[in-house]
Amino acid sequence: MNLASSMARLGTETAFEVLVRARGLEAQGRHIIHLEIGEPDFNTPRHIVDAAKDALDQGWTHYGPTQGLPELRQSIAAYVSRTRGIDVGPERVCVVPGGKPIIFFPMMALLDPGDEVIYPNPSFPIYESMINYLGAVPVPMPLIESRGFSFDLDLSAPSSPAKPSSSSSTRPPTPPAASSRPRTSQPWRRCCAIATSWCSQTKSTLA
Repeated sequence: MNLASSMARLGTETAFEVLVRARGLEAQGRHIIHLEIGEPDFNTPRHIVDAAKDALDQGWTHYGPTQGLPELRQSIAAYVSRTRGIDVGPERVCVVPGGKPIIFFPMMALLDPGDEVIYPNPSFPIYESMINYLGAVPVPMPLIESRGFSFDLDLSAPSSPAKPSSSSSTRPPTPPAASSRPRTSQPWRRCCAIATSWCSQTKSTLA
């Protein structure tokens, strides 16, 4: 079978490979602190498990709206508005199975081959893999302990001749992926910054 040439640029999520090795060490009696795949170190709370079982018993096993169930989106919007101090309506909420797909989808919509993408480093290996897969150029942005591991685009070094002007550069807080196209005739490349802090998953019950 002949695969598309883009498949050669697609890496793997090596965090799961580390997880397998870590669990193998645990099976040998070693105590392991898991930092590889970004999940909590406790089981899903019992009331959430029971609610999922009840939903299955009630027949909630069919396709739903593509953005997510309206009631869930309303709860998420209310939670984000209350905890972030911003006004978010349910029409601006989209429920997805994890953070990586919703980062990847805007990248597919915004990036052309050769565009530079600023991504946090260290981060999940799949971020760089997604950038390479789309034919874009990965530009790592170091997360420095002395800065509290916060974003600082000045620490990155795009290879284009000039950085975007301050009026068009992306700085936190930013959406999960933001395109920056300078309003100029100069041949600058677009810059896409991945702000993973805005793609965190709420793992608690939404009230």
